[in-house]
Amino acid sequence: MKLVNDIYNMYRDKLIGEEEDVTTLVMGLLHERTKEEMMSWVNDMQETEVYQMLGLYLLEMLRLKLADEGIPLQPRQDAGAQRFH
Repeated sequence: MKLVNDIYNMYRDKLIGEEEDVTTLVMGLLHERTKEEMMSWVNDMQETEVYQMLGLYLLEMLRLKLADEGIPLQPRQDAGAQRFH
């Protein structure tokens, strides 16, 4: 979360609450960095942050893959039920 907090503190005056601002900021930050710099960010993260980051990436990429394959995602019928993993 330190990375997110640092980025937010640096750019908070430029963010006006629109998703497009966040997308532009993130894409700009990534475009300006080398792989080594980005890996340094990852190495500085706590283990739970790495799991969250990779989990979000995999979820989104699998959703996109399903969409590309024409497989619609259906909401669970028991969406309100408690689930244990």
